Amino acid sequence: MISFVSIKIKIIFKMYKGKVVWITGASSGIGKALAMHYNKLGAFIILSARKEETLLSVKHELAYPDQSYIQVLDLEKSDEFVNMTAKIISKFNTIDILINNGGISQRSEVHETALDIDRKLMEINYFGNIALTKAVLPYFRNQKSGHIIVISSIAGKFGFYLRSAYAASKHALQGFYESLLLEEAKNNIYVTLAYPGKINTDISVSALNSKGEKHGVMDHNQATGMSAEKCAQIIQVAQKKKKKSILVGNKEIKAVYLKRFLPSLFWKVIAKQSAT
Repeated sequence: MISFVSIKIKIIFKMYKGKVVWITGASSGIGKALAMHYNKLGAFIILSARKEETLLSVKHELAYPDQSYIQVLDLEKSDEFVNMTAKIISKFNTIDILINNGGISQRSEVHETALDIDRKLMEINYFGNIALTKAVLPYFRNQKSGHIIVISSIAGKFGFYLRSAYAASKHALQGFYESLLLEEAKNNIYVTLAYPGKINTDISVSALNSKGEKHGVMDHNQATGMSAEKCAQIIQVAQKKKKKSILVGNKEIKAVYLKRFLPSLFWKVIAKQSAT
């Protein structure tokens, strides 16, 4: 007897079969989890990050590794994105879903952080992000379809200790993509902004300190957070439902509602939270 779950899986697989999903920051964390999840659902995955060898490792872990392609991409080299996108289109004819996941975090106080570090985070997390969207957008408009998933952060909803530049870059993404989703709705182009809270990834390890060096520590907040796999599943369901935004995490995401409805209490609570 065929179970309801197996029927549902077959329907979802059919939905994504033949779809091309381009994921930045696919070498680890949420990006890797999204790549594995969408690939398991039948999608063809374009894996992007800076290091080809790491992407090759991810490719070998996919359920269907032959249904993937590696495209090395550095978010600080946005002048390459137009030609890169044209190459992708020439090879695969379409891009159906663009997942802007790549980025870098921060662990330093404002007074000790050189302006160059702020600029670097904005270049990677904001300008690199929107530059790829601008490169893909003409093709989405031409085909009158497309979905952009933007992996922001709960820090895109409120500032927090040691994350001034990171929070600023994520706040900027919200303004850009909320404008874009309104403008492109007429072209059947959708945007889903995902705001992960504490997710068990290496984001704190690779975060930049005040000197521009790696923080190099797995913070408690990350170590005890939701798994990247569960996070990816929640984001995919939100994309399938064409949600405009989604908060992902455990109890920490309640802070967003606390700030909205009880701001005075929010500032008292957030001030007592551990920065790491």
